Amino acid sequence: MEAWLWLLEAKNPNNELTRALFTISIILTAISCYLWVLKKPVDRNSRLPPGPLGLPIVGNIPFIDPELHKYFAKLTNKYGPIFKLKLGSKLVIVLGSPELAEVVMKELDSTFANRDPSVAAKSYSYGGADMTFTNYGPHWRNVRALCVKEIFSKNTLDSFSTLRRQEIRRTLRSVYSKVNTTVNIRQEMFLTMLNVIMSMMWGGTFGDEERNKIGLEYGRVAGEVIDYLGRTNISDFFPVLAKFDLQGVERRLKELISWLDPFFDSIINKRVEMDRELKTNGDQDATKKEFKDFLQVFLQLPDQGKSKTPFTTTNLKALFMSLAVGGTDTTGVTVEWAMAELIKQPRIMKRAQEELDTVVGRNNNVEECHISKLPYLGAVVKETLRLHPSVPLLVSRCPSSTCNVGGYAIPKGAQVLVNAWEIQRNPEYWANPLEFRPERFLQNSDKSDFIGNDFRYIPFGAGRKGCVGIPLVERILPYTLASLLHSFELKMPEGVEIDLSEKFGIVLKISTPLHAIPLPRLSDPSLYV
Repeated sequence: MEAWLWLLEAKNPNNELTRALFTISIILTAISCYLWVLKKPVDRNSRLPPGPLGLPIVGNIPFIDPELHKYFAKLTNKYGPIFKLKLGSKLVIVLGSPELAEVVMKELDSTFANRDPSVAAKSYSYGGADMTFTNYGPHWRNVRALCVKEIFSKNTLDSFSTLRRQEIRRTLRSVYSKVNTTVNIRQEMFLTMLNVIMSMMWGGTFGDEERNKIGLEYGRVAGEVIDYLGRTNISDFFPVLAKFDLQGVERRLKELISWLDPFFDSIINKRVEMDRELKTNGDQDATKKEFKDFLQVFLQLPDQGKSKTPFTTTNLKALFMSLAVGGTDTTGVTVEWAMAELIKQPRIMKRAQEELDTVVGRNNNVEECHISKLPYLGAVVKETLRLHPSVPLLVSRCPSSTCNVGGYAIPKGAQVLVNAWEIQRNPEYWANPLEFRPERFLQNSDKSDFIGNDFRYIPFGAGRKGCVGIPLVERILPYTLASLLHSFELKMPEGVEIDLSEKFGIVLKISTPLHAIPLPRLSDPSLYV
C-alpha cells in the first residue's frame, strides 16, 4: 500500500526533511479535522452508509488492499451494496449493485454528473478541459454534443474505415513477420490502438515515416501518463499536503505535459499552415477529397459556424490526451484479455474461428462490414468486457448536493465509485459468473448493449458521463480481435501456462503480459503482406 508505506518511511530518522513534513502534515490535518467538526452542523436525520472503522487522521488507508476492486467486493459482502471508507480527509462511497448504480447514473444522473479528479487527472486533462473531468453544465453539454456530432457520428467514423483497415493490416504484417516465435500481444495491441487513434486525430498531417517516428515517442509518453494516473497519491487523501507533492506525481506529469504540449502545438500549427497554403493556391476543396481527421474537423468549425461554444486550443489538446490515453490502453488490454481467455479455452476459440471461416473465408481478410455478421465473435467481446472490464471502478462521480441513495445520505463532495467488476460477477444476476461463457450473450439479448440500458452490464458506465467513444470502440475492438483470430492460430510456448491473474490500476490488466506463438491460418501468404 503505497500511501501507508510513505507514512512509515516518514518516520525514518535519516530523512529529516520527510520527517519534518510528516510532523507538519499530522498537525495541520488534526487542526483541520478539529475545525471541520466544530463548524459542521449536526443533521440528525442524515445517516451515512456503514463501513469499516478507521484510525484517526489516516482513516482506512492502512487497511486497504491494493487490489481495490476485490477489496471492495469483500466489503460489499460484509456491509451490503453501499458502504463508506474514510481515506485521509476524503469520504469515499462505494456502490456494488445494479439497483444503486441505476440510481446514481440514471435517476440522479444530473446530481452525480461531476467528477472528483485526482491531482494526476487534473494535470493530464489540462485542468479539466476535456470531456471526462469538465464539470457538468452548458459548456460540457455543448462540447459533448460537438464531439458526438462531428467526431463520433456514424458518417465520420465510417469515413475512417480505410484508415483503420490500413492499421490492422500493418499489425497483421508485424505479427506474420514473427510466426513461430513468441509475440508480446499486449505490446502489439497497444501500438495498433495508438496508431489507429493517432491516425484519426491528425493522420492527414504527416507522411507514414514521420508519423511512425512520432508515434513511438508519443506512445512512450502516453504509457507513462497512464502509469502515473493509476498510482496512489497521498496528495489526493490529504489535499492540505498537495502543494508539497511529496511523491512527485504532479511534478512528473507536468514534465510529461511539457513534452506533449509543444508537440500538440507543432501538429496544430502544421495543419493550419497546410490549410492556409491550400487556400492560397485556390484549392479550397482539396482537403475534402479524402477523410478529415479530428484536427481538421475542429479547425474548420469556426469557419462553418457550427460551434456554439468556443473550442479552444487547450480543449483540443485535452481531447487529444483523453483519446490517446483513454482509447489505447483500454481497448488494447481488452483484446489481450480476450485472446488469453480464448487460448485457455480452445473450444470457444474454435467456434469463433469457424464462424469467421464461414462468413469471411480463409482466402480473404476480415473487413469491418463482416462484423455485424459475426454474432458469436460479438458475444466473445461482450463476455470479455463483463468478466474483465477495462476500468473496473469506472470513473468516480461527485454529487453536487447532498442526496439519498439506498436509504443513506451521500454528502455533497463525496467521491462515489461504482464497482462494475463486482456487479458484473454477481451470481444474483449472472449464472456461473466466473466462467467465460460467450453464449450467455446469445441467449440474453437484453444484456447486449454497451450504453448502460441494463445496469447489470456497465463496462463503459452510463448516463451523461458514460463513455462518449463507445461508437469507436464498437468498430475497432471486434474488428481487431476478428482479424487476429482469423489470421492466426495462437498457442502458448512449451511449458508455459496461461496466467489470468489481474493487476489492478486505472486499467485492469493481466498481471503477466500475454506472450503467444502465432501460426498462419490464411490460405494465401500474400494476404499478410
